[in-house]
Amino acid sequence: MASLLRHHTLRLSIAQTISRPSPLTSLLTTATTPRRAYASKKAKTKTKHSGADETESQQQPASKRAPIATTFLTPGSQRGLTNPSARDEFERADAKMASCVEWLRREVAQLEARASGRVTPQLLAPVRVSVPVVASESAAAASGAKKARLEELATVGVRDGSSLIVTVFDPPNLKHVQDALYEAKIQGVIPQRVDERTLKIPIPKPTVEARLAAYSNASKLAEEARIQIRRQHQASVKKGKYSRHSTEHHEFQKLQDRHIAEVDTVLAHIKRSTGAR
Repeated sequence: MASLLRHHTLRLSIAQTISRPSPLTSLLTTATTPRRAYASKKAKTKTKHSGADETESQQQPASKRAPIATTFLTPGSQRGLTNPSARDEFERADAKMASCVEWLRREVAQLEARASGRVTPQLLAPVRVSVPVVASESAAAASGAKKARLEELATVGVRDGSSLIVTVFDPPNLKHVQDALYEAKIQGVIPQRVDERTLKIPIPKPTVEARLAAYSNASKLAEEARIQIRRQHQASVKKGKYSRHSTEHHEFQKLQDRHIAEVDTVLAHIKRSTGAR
């Protein structure tokens, strides 16, 4: 009986020892178990104030000064010429450059007519006739000479689509007109005297070489026109003493580019018509 009681007491002590947690186990349990933290009143008050400040900052504009709209502003390069003297010089330069382009158009039109084989009175447009000037009606000798256009002294017509007929108003001027036709040195123009008032000029059909020569001459005339336009541009800028980055200089540069583009257009047209490459 005593032995049984001791055995039961021993089992009870062993069970209590197993069920009691060790100090190490308690320490590990405390370290791994998360602790719940509570916000203090001071932190809550600060959070409320920061939220209110953020709301006010969202409601208030970033700057007291409103942004300036730039849609109505015009760049300096697009304002044009405001100086009256610059505008006057611009108009003069424009007129002179335009006259260079018109001169080129007339010359190229004549070259194109010859290159295409069309027989028109315009072929003789460059001819200038030296006509003697008499001091008085009773004077027999000429006191000088003046240059006159061919249409002022004669009529020019087309016959059979291949010849030009020149008929002078006064028979004494026939010799002067014939000399002027030779002096003009127009390709293929060789006058033949028919009677005391009439000259016949057969126009040969243009060859490939003649068409290429017409385009070559047109290229030289176009380059001459470009040079005159650039000279006018430089003279206008130099006269006004405009700096390179000024509005005036920019406007004169645009004027030059526009007229040179017209020159290029005229040259491109005769290039297509003559078949040059």
